[in-house]
Amino acid sequence: MSHNADEWPQCFQTPIGALNTTSSPIVGIRRINAMVTRVASTDVTVLISGESGVGKEVVARLLHRRSRRRDGPFVKVNCAARPLEFLERELFGDERALTRADRQKRGKLEQANRGTILLDEISEMPRSVQARLLQVLQDHQFARSGSERDIQVNVRVITATNRELSRYVAQGGFRQDLFYQLNVVNIRVPALRERPEEIAPLVAHFLTVYRRKYGGGPRQLSPATLAWLQRYRWPGNVRELKNVIQRIVVLGSEEVAAELKECENPTPSMQSDAIASADITSECAATADSLGLKEIVRKVVEATEHEVLKRTLTRMHWCRIAAAGHLKISYKTLLEKIKYYRLDAADS
Repeated sequence: MSHNADEWPQCFQTPIGALNTTSSPIVGIRRINAMVTRVASTDVTVLISGESGVGKEVVARLLHRRSRRRDGPFVKVNCAARPLEFLERELFGDERALTRADRQKRGKLEQANRGTILLDEISEMPRSVQARLLQVLQDHQFARSGSERDIQVNVRVITATNRELSRYVAQGGFRQDLFYQLNVVNIRVPALRERPEEIAPLVAHFLTVYRRKYGGGPRQLSPATLAWLQRYRWPGNVRELKNVIQRIVVLGSEEVAAELKECENPTPSMQSDAIASADITSECAATADSLGLKEIVRKVVEATEHEVLKRTLTRMHWCRIAAAGHLKISYKTLLEKIKYYRLDAADS
């Protein structure tokens, strides 16, 4: 069994040909594993789709390790984590001097030469950068920012998204020609709630990993706790499960699982949210004499967002992962908004 929490348990990696699909409890991931094996040796672009936290990066790294590029670099770029100008520099590099030594900045595409690059959250890539990426896929060359000299690269491109990208293309948010270039092979990683039979081997895997890392913790969970984990909906998917098992090992107690019960089946009140939003709009509109329209709209949006965040977190008993799933935003985005609005559990 692997000792890395960010890898699949060895039992998921049984060849599909040796798999009895009528009796195996973990067909879903093994099927993905078989697809990875089939396409890894090629250089086709692969689009990995699935909800946040399902393990899309794990699939991408597995593709790299099984490819002919395994000895080359694996480079990851989060397309949602940088503003437009920084994302362009990060991907394509900058010819202009950025250090005292007056050296050029090599972009991630150059760093990934003869290897693999993973473009995570590809749907968030600005359209101007999409156009430059399309050129790389077609011509295998690009120019650094501020340069007219083309650079040849030999890199395999893997992308990941938690959006329905074809629908986003239809809405005009993503280039159709680039989508066709990226979507040669599509690997969908199902949400953990769609494969509860895989929770037991994942739990065993994470227990082994974190017991080795921290030198303690339970060897296995009680049947009652394991049964509860298999019934839970896991809005944060495998990432949430991994964090729960890590806390159980560190604290040496299965009481952590009780927190999930508080997050399960909250009683949302959409009507009260709508009423609160209407009240906020009325309050902000009352200041129209002193503010311009854009400022009024900004204040209404921020005040509404603040109120909805506070109400949702309160209903979820400040279980942030469950709140992020309910609001359909990433866990990272939720944490940033909590910090921006200075929300605190004590105030709720």
